[in-house]
This record gives sequence, structure tokens and C-alpha cells, in this order.
Amino acid sequence: MVGRTAYRLAWGRHVLDLGRRTCIMGVVNVTPDSFSDGGRFYDAAAAVAQGERLAAEGADIIDIGGESTRPFSEPVAIEEEIRRVVPVVAALAARVRIPISVDTTKAAVARRALESGAAMINDISALRFDPDVAGVGAEFGVPVVLMHMRGEPRSMQVAPHYDEPVTDIRGFLGEAAAAAERQGIPRERLIVDPGIGFGKTPEHNLQLIRRLQEFAALGLPILVGPSRKSFIRRLVKPDGAKDIPPSLPVVETGTQAAVAAAVLNGAHIVRVHDVANTAATVKVVDAIMNS
Repeated sequence: MVGRTAYRLAWGRHVLDLGRRTCIMGVVNVTPDSFSDGGRFYDAAAAVAQGERLAAEGADIIDIGGESTRPFSEPVAIEEEIRRVVPVVAALAARVRIPISVDTTKAAVARRALESGAAMINDISALRFDPDVAGVGAEFGVPVVLMHMRGEPRSMQVAPHYDEPVTDIRGFLGEAAAAAERQGIPRERLIVDPGIGFGKTPEHNLQLIRRLQEFAALGLPILVGPSRKSFIRRLVKPDGAKDIPPSLPVVETGTQAAVAAAVLNGAHIVRVHDVANTAATVKVVDAIMNS
């Protein structure tokens, strides 16, 4: 168990105090092919209702994404991603007080979402796929999450290899943060994410969570997203089974174990699908850490 450096993110009408209490980012996938929920929230009305539900259950941030990033997925056209995301962001921004994050790698999508009420950018490419995302983040003055991913979703799980995974990924995130600063995003607006499940083997994911405290050297808040990932399903599936559905209760139990371990090792924000269970988990873990 390690202590967490405290950070205060204050922008617009939002404030996130990170450190003494773990913040929860609730996921809403507005896609027909999400690995985690099978397109349950592809309909805009269903997505808005889910966002409101997550806020009521204790989410501190709602993360809206219109492009699946499951392994081997194909990219979505900009206009289609805007069509999926913007109506949900606009409706939720009028109904909840917590910040809404847009999960995108495209500057045009980020801009339209921010104009419609979003207040954060979550970029799984760490600004690599579309460098103009940095300019949008700087212009709007919002926090930006920089995530590590090896390659791109359609190729990231093809024999992922690192000389030393934690060292390599920490170095990548340090360079990504420096590049973001050069492009006008203040350091106090940056959050880093080691990218659990994105171009990593199960062993890489386990090491990242166990050694998460090593990312504290970056001097930035740490976000971790283990929710329903394949390494958890592999660990909890019955002997002989090839895979199990992400929606099974045992997968959520495994997710909560990973969440607890991540928080104990220094995570400031956890990105999850089941906010209610996570709220209970982090309340207990935070109490232990603060005792």
C-alpha cells in the first residue's frame, strides 16, 4: 500500500480533488459493438439514461465514447462518431452536474463534444493519432487524459512486447505529457493512464497494477481502467472455458479486486462500467488508506 500525492483539478465550474478519495469515471459506450455491454447503449436515449444512472450511483465523471476500442476493431468515420456522441453529451450536460469526458482520438469530435457541454478529453492515443486534439484541449482549457497504447486497436494485441513494460510505458507517458505541454496544455490539466488491456499481455496488465506506484514519479494524477478486461475474464473463468461474457457477476467481482489493488497502489481515478459496486469498493479502500 502506498500513499497518493494530492492533486486539485479546477476548471470552469468543476473541481476534482484527487488523492484522499478515489474518483470514479463511469463508462457509457455509444457503440453497436462494445466488448463490455454488447451495444446496450447505442441508442441515444438509452445512453443518456445510463449516464444519469451512473451519476446517481456515485460517478465523479461520465466518459462518453462513440468508437469501440476493443482489440482488432476498425476506426469509425468522424461524422458517424459525432452523430453518436454529441446528442448524448448535450443531453447529459443539461441533466448532470459532474464533468462529462469525451473518449475520442479525433479533434473534430472533441471540439463538437466540448461545444455541446463536455468538460474533459480522454485520448487513448495520447495525442498521437490526431495532434490537433492538443490544440482543442488547450483552447477549451479542459483536463486531458493521456493513455498508453501499443499500436492501434486493430493491431495492438498482435504479440505485444516491451523491453521492460513498466519502465517503457512510464517513459512513453512522460514524453507524451511533455509533448502536450509544448502544444499548450498546462501540466495541471494532464492525467496519465497506463492503458490496461491496450497492447499488453495478461502478465503485463498484472505487473502494471502491482507496480502502479512507479508512475507516481511522473508527478501527474493516475487513471486506471481495468473494468471487465480480458485478463480478468481469463483469471476468473471456469477451468476449460475459452472465455466468459463480460457481464457475468464473477467478472465484476474480478474487476473490483483489480480496482482495489490499483487504488492501494496509487490510482487517483478508476474507469469502470459498474459504478455502484465500485463506489462501495473505493469507499472501503480509501478508508483503509486514510486510517
